[in-house]
Amino acid sequence: MSSPPSVPSPQADIQALYLDHHAWLLDWLRKRLRHADNAADLAHDTFLHLLGRPQQVTDLRQPRAWLSTVARGLLVDRVRRQRVERAWLQTVAHLPEAEEMSPETRLILLETLQRIDALLDGLAPKVRSAFLLSRLEGLGYKEIAERLGVSLSSVEKYMVTAIRHCYLAQR
Repeated sequence: MSSPPSVPSPQADIQALYLDHHAWLLDWLRKRLRHADNAADLAHDTFLHLLGRPQQVTDLRQPRAWLSTVARGLLVDRVRRQRVERAWLQTVAHLPEAEEMSPETRLILLETLQRIDALLDGLAPKVRSAFLLSRLEGLGYKEIAERLGVSLSSVEKYMVTAIRHCYLAQR
């Protein structure tokens, strides 16, 4: 009596993908990042990303193209987070000592800023600027129009677009 053919599990597929392509991905990332530790971290994050999507691994036809796409997306996310963090740290550095925040409060605010940045991702630059000027700086539409060098009706359209975008992104 013969045993039934073994069906590969998603974990086995991920393990095989890791063994077959980790060295390639690490080399690919090193060439782009020019920093071995960052490349290793990003390669690790790329395979961690796979653990949450085992069904995608089973059907991969071009694993290197898929891995490089995931890694590139994670890199963009990382750069965006670093940009927000740098801006935040510059802002906090100018606060008087009496207004300094606890490390926990700083972390919560930084995470909130990163979520806002991700939420506004995909908006045209003027739409994003109009929204931020309105919501963060409290400017009126007329002041925003003057600052951006656009008409008042353009600012109104920008705000409708931004609010709709935020609403749909949260659904």
